[in-house]
Amino acid sequence: MRITAVTGQVRSTPFTYGNPAGPHGANRGGNLHLRDIDTLLVKVETDAGITGWGEGFGFNLVRTTHRALEELIAPACLGEDARDIAGLMRRLQRRFHNFGRNGAVTFALSGIDIALWDIAAKAAGKPLHALLGGKRRDRVPAYASLLRYGDPALVGRNVAEVVARGYRRIKLHEVDLGCIRAARDAAPPEVPLMLDINCHHDTVEQAVEFCRAVRGMNVRWVEEPVWPPEDFPAIAAVRAAGGVGIAAGECLGSPESIGAMLAAGAVDVVQPSVTKLGGLSAMLAVRDMAARHGVALVPHCPYFGPGLLATLHVLAAAEVEEPLEYYFADLARPVYPALVPLDGHVAVPDAPGLGLELH
Repeated sequence: MRITAVTGQVRSTPFTYGNPAGPHGANRGGNLHLRDIDTLLVKVETDAGITGWGEGFGFNLVRTTHRALEELIAPACLGEDARDIAGLMRRLQRRFHNFGRNGAVTFALSGIDIALWDIAAKAAGKPLHALLGGKRRDRVPAYASLLRYGDPALVGRNVAEVVARGYRRIKLHEVDLGCIRAARDAAPPEVPLMLDINCHHDTVEQAVEFCRAVRGMNVRWVEEPVWPPEDFPAIAAVRAAGGVGIAAGECLGSPESIGAMLAAGAVDVVQPSVTKLGGLSAMLAVRDMAARHGVALVPHCPYFGPGLLATLHVLAAAEVEEPLEYYFADLARPVYPALVPLDGHVAVPDAPGLGLELH
């Protein structure tokens, strides 16, 4: 089964996220100041008539990733065997590694890998989760990943809203302790908070002080506590002294780099991103590493296309139940309407491949 075409398309949709005015102008969302949600869909076609879909990260960068996909990588895929996922991805990674082991090239490769797994499952006539060890649950709990508001009143209002929608796990992107306290006050005490501070602190001492300040707030983890994200000894030092769980991994570009982070004892929770790390193949490699190190696998997935869907299949097949990250933004035109959480959960599709069709 040979690859006949690799193409990309960008889908863009307006969205609301709980702050219509926005801190930087009308409806600019979060610390990325998003005006719209952009999704790069990666389409792989074969001479067997089977088409697979993937997704390359993400947001404001999708047009750059799109160019890398179509101008650089797609020509190298033509005529290749779509069934040889491991071999093809290894050859592509080696061929293009001098453009960097992270960033737009790796994001584009990630989209191709997801699409090839979609093709493999469709060719087998099975849902993707069947190729990942089999489904262990029919629906997966979701956690609401709120954008950054920077205003305690807005944080409290939106936390109350996500609780009303049925979420029982909440992630904040706030760095201000007043905003975090507002979230804690607005959520039932049994609802855990996760705090993604996006490498906010420059020193271990600053990060440890922050972690100690949020102890006692039912915080499951503090995510990426210190800059830069590759400083694994520093992250490990924060974990040792901070007194809360530590999570990281979304900014790393290969399973090898995540392996080094795990070997350093830096995290309690590892967060590979299927649209950034190298696709589903890389995600499965990290899944095995996490099991060996006794670390929880909770993937990073604040996106809405095939990457979100592939991550859902991974979590459906996981031995230990963990939640699916869902960006708290109401899209005017969702890529997959069926993936919008209902009562804090997302149903797992059972059709062949990724299980949902794009329209």
